[in-house]
Amino acid sequence: MSKSAAGGRRGKPASLRRSQEARPIEQGTIRKKWSGLLPVALLSPGPYRAGASNLGLQLVYGLLNQRDELVCERFFLPEHPDTPLRSFESSRPLGDFPLVLASVSFEQEYLNLLAMLLAGGISPLAADRPADFAPGRPLVVLGGVAVFINPEPLAPFADLMVIGEAEPILPQLIARLAAAFAAGGTRAEVLAELARLPGCYVPSLYALDYGPDGVLRERRAIGGAPDRVERVLLVDCESAGASLLYSEAAEFPFHLTELGRGCGRGCRFCAAGYIYRPHRLWPAEAVARGLATRPPGMHRIGLLGMETAAPELLAGISAQLQSEDCALSFSSLRADRISPPLLALLTSSRVQSAAIAPDGCSERLRRVINKGLKADDLLHAAVALVEAGISQLKLYVMVGLPSETEADLAEMGDFIHLVRERLLQVGRRTGRMATLLLSVNSFVPKAWTPFQYHTYGGLSREEAAACRDTRQAVLALQGKIGYLRRRVGELPNVLLQADKPERVLAQAVLARGDRRLAPVLLAMATRRRPLHAALDEAGLSAWAYAVRPRGEHEVFPWDVIDQRIEAGYLWHEYQKAFAEQATPPCRPGHCRLCGACGTPAAPFQLATAKTSG
Repeated sequence: MSKSAAGGRRGKPASLRRSQEARPIEQGTIRKKWSGLLPVALLSPGPYRAGASNLGLQLVYGLLNQRDELVCERFFLPEHPDTPLRSFESSRPLGDFPLVLASVSFEQEYLNLLAMLLAGGISPLAADRPADFAPGRPLVVLGGVAVFINPEPLAPFADLMVIGEAEPILPQLIARLAAAFAAGGTRAEVLAELARLPGCYVPSLYALDYGPDGVLRERRAIGGAPDRVERVLLVDCESAGASLLYSEAAEFPFHLTELGRGCGRGCRFCAAGYIYRPHRLWPAEAVARGLATRPPGMHRIGLLGMETAAPELLAGISAQLQSEDCALSFSSLRADRISPPLLALLTSSRVQSAAIAPDGCSERLRRVINKGLKADDLLHAAVALVEAGISQLKLYVMVGLPSETEADLAEMGDFIHLVRERLLQVGRRTGRMATLLLSVNSFVPKAWTPFQYHTYGGLSREEAAACRDTRQAVLALQGKIGYLRRRVGELPNVLLQADKPERVLAQAVLARGDRRLAPVLLAMATRRRPLHAALDEAGLSAWAYAVRPRGEHEVFPWDVIDQRIEAGYLWHEYQKAFAEQATPPCRPGHCRLCGACGTPAAPFQLATAKTSG
């Protein structure tokens, strides 16, 4: 096995040479000789810049290439339509690989995945693939957090789906796949065997029946498959996951190290806070080992999970990194996790921008979503960060949350004015005026959250049930964004960025989608059909997926996954949201509220507030 930067070869077509020459220089690339090895393709359904910064993809790449019988090479979505799809490591076509794995992180990557399969000459639908699997007709395995949350929109395109984290699943799964390939087993035989493994979901072994109203009525396992698929998580960690690959062309060209997995805060909109339960914070020793794997000369560090880490861990890491003359990069901070050692590290790192997430526009809404942050927490954090040298402070909020009113939006407008005034005071003292960026984002209800029952657009349940199309929801969100723009958009040193609700609608459809969306995705990928046109052709509606409110006892397509959350808990949390009742943060091993750490100790005491916000 050798590690080297990408290099060109002679004797290949000019178009291929150009695609090679355009490849970024990368440190840590693993290249193996193919002779006698089982080739495995690892797809990242996005451009290199994003995929190269995906720590999960790097960890899978490392795990696969640790095996002597395998050669794993990566594929990224080409930047230009005329660029051929070739592996990063050796420029081989996808048709050379009998096993194709893909890691899908976001709904926006679904069409990219189909485009890559089509570009590689692979039948996108699993049902159309031949009985055997070999180069050109591979076994397609999908994983990643988007699959982990709701596998169903992509289920018809997958032979197998991995439900959970890679470390505890991949070794046994890959060993069985390698043995089956060597023995010449058929696709059906291999999948029937794999369906019995925890974390392995074979969509073809499940039949779903829908009622005339389009609501799922029944799910049946066939061929000996389990009724539900148990998700699998990594329990112990001796060395925190950390970067294996480095490139200046990556979105985050530094050494990434994770501080844990999941989050115990219980924000009611956040899928990661539920599917990773119980959340796990890695010990300080494991984090130190992950940090120590960085190559010589790498002094820029990115910490993943800073929002959930304990203040004392962050303080210790901050002091260590500062003593080693390292600089810190990060995506966002929780407002009540900012300590003097962390601020000192930010100052020495010359970090120019930082983000904190109120998420809800008012203190009342932050109680609704169980955020646990008060306005004073946010104001203190904003001032402290700017005093530490931050020149652009980003505040991330959502509009369209359950029970949101104009009064909530008005409170955010007032808060922006207050923060700006405080930052002006800091600017007068320091001679630097920071820019305040308000990022306004349309809320999308996600599977496996208490808000999976709610509507896209922020309509009440009664309004959403009555409107029967998506126009009212989109107009409502546009109106909320417009209100905030009028309140703060003209303030000096304040910028407002907002998404387009009509575009986010596609994400809202896919987030709670099911297998019936397969022809919709294919039409969009192959014929460039717009979402609404593709839905109409399939006899489906965006309203039914995105806006329609769900009932307490509705059977969801994603319930085929066993996330170890007790039936009724998410509805209970949904009711508590309208009552503005708090749920304490998770205490793994010490509480039994949701069932992830064991059967709940007592029946849920449901709030009495109406779920009509």
